[in-house]
Amino acid sequence: MAATTSTAEMIQTDDGVPLKLKLARAERMRKLGAFALVAPLLLFLVVTFISPIFSMLSLSVKNDVIPDALPETAALIQEWDGTGLPSPAVFRAFTIELAAAKKIKIHGKIGKRLNYEISGFRSLVKKTARKLPPPETSDAEIIDAFIAIDKRWGKTDYWNTIKRSSPQYTAFYLLTALDKRMDAQGNIVQAPEKTTIYVHMLVQTVWMSAIVTLLCLILGFPVSFLIATLPTRKSNILLMLVLLPFWTSLLVRTTAWVVLLQTEGLVNDLAVLLGFWDERIQLIHNRIGVYVAMVHILLPFMVLPIFSVMKGIPPSHYRAALSLGSNPLQSFIKVYLPQTIPGVGAGVLLVFIISLGYYITPALVGGPKDQMLSFFIALNTNVTVNWGLAAALSVVLLAVVMVFFTLYNRLVGIDNLKLN
Repeated sequence: MAATTSTAEMIQTDDGVPLKLKLARAERMRKLGAFALVAPLLLFLVVTFISPIFSMLSLSVKNDVIPDALPETAALIQEWDGTGLPSPAVFRAFTIELAAAKKIKIHGKIGKRLNYEISGFRSLVKKTARKLPPPETSDAEIIDAFIAIDKRWGKTDYWNTIKRSSPQYTAFYLLTALDKRMDAQGNIVQAPEKTTIYVHMLVQTVWMSAIVTLLCLILGFPVSFLIATLPTRKSNILLMLVLLPFWTSLLVRTTAWVVLLQTEGLVNDLAVLLGFWDERIQLIHNRIGVYVAMVHILLPFMVLPIFSVMKGIPPSHYRAALSLGSNPLQSFIKVYLPQTIPGVGAGVLLVFIISLGYYITPALVGGPKDQMLSFFIALNTNVTVNWGLAAALSVVLLAVVMVFFTLYNRLVGIDNLKLN
């Protein structure tokens, strides 16, 4: 090996450059050329996909409303020990900065941010902005002037809330997403029971996704086996039928189930006609409707990976097991089934992860108790406009996906997901 390297270093090209150096340059240029070809795509992904995601997730810890609108108040209140009431300097700074915020009409944002922690804080801020004490109020009188506006300014909890909301970054949204909160002493405690909904919704989301994945596997495996073992002409027709739902909008397919599953819908008509049940039953706006619609929509994502693997399994393996004395069931379980694990793993992982983030189908077909965590992400984004909490819920959901992905990788292995 050393002799070969020495020879390569000694050999020179026509221009007198060592062959080894020339080869290194050529390899470097080849890599640069390959990178140049994919650079536009990488740039497109960074600008349109990766960057917006990180920007959204950063909102889960970003806390710029109070520090930007009340910078001096935020700085001074950090020196307060959290007992009693803050110093008159804090009250005076708050007076000046709240008056300035009212002039540019951002005092509503201040109240909205504080209202996340204590209900009624928004109306308190607006009320105070209208009745602020005059600038000439002395330090000895300014605290009493605030309490005269509203007695709540004499309570420590309200000022502690402003103090907790003053740093540029906060764990408030992430704690809320986990049904936790921070008390006046800075300890993480359980939130009041009437506000603890997000952990329950997270567990419900995982459970519903697991049920949908299991149903898709039970229905999709036989279909994949049938398509993979039929003659090409017939299997192509069945495969086209599997792909047919992709030609229709997700919203249209979900709306179609709303029509089919309603009390006076076609499913109830046929069931009563055929004697499956005597009276019409509720099949929509409940968990049954959600499962039916989600399984219908996600079933192709289970069938296609499994079919791709089954198509690459040589039929001779199954026949060889039969010829060696195994019965058909033993041959299928011990020889054929283990070879389908990569496809089953890919389908299960794909369907489960897609199910975790589903929103449209549960929102249209399910009832109030059948919503998933994505519903609350959309609610906080579009209705309450609480981007911080929406981002925190997204972080929690992403963390759950990564946990299951890591667990799956340890149990099955990502390498086994390579389809033939």
